[in-house]
Amino acid sequence: MRLKDDQIGKLGEKVLADLTAAGQIVLKKERGIVLAAIKEAVRADIKAEEDLEKDTANLLEQTLRSMRGGDADIDRHKMLRMIKEKLAKDRKIVL
Repeated sequence: MRLKDDQIGKLGEKVLADLTAAGQIVLKKERGIVLAAIKEAVRADIKAEEDLEKDTANLLEQTLRSMRGGDADIDRHKMLRMIKEKLAKDRKIVL
């Protein structure tokens, strides 16, 4: 999922406001620093998911090429999902 910077900012504000209002966090640093850290964490998560998508597609194509035309009976969508789940598990990414 691709989010624009202003959307990431709004998401960060919402997360910080909700956690603070619920009393689940107490800020030990300036609010701006905490907000910047939340936004960076969201960006890093989005980047990790984008990398996962690219690697999954590449691995699927390599697998299909190695089968040399024997992919007529393969459900590409199912195989893509299986590869993605495996890579996500290996990389400790929650889908």
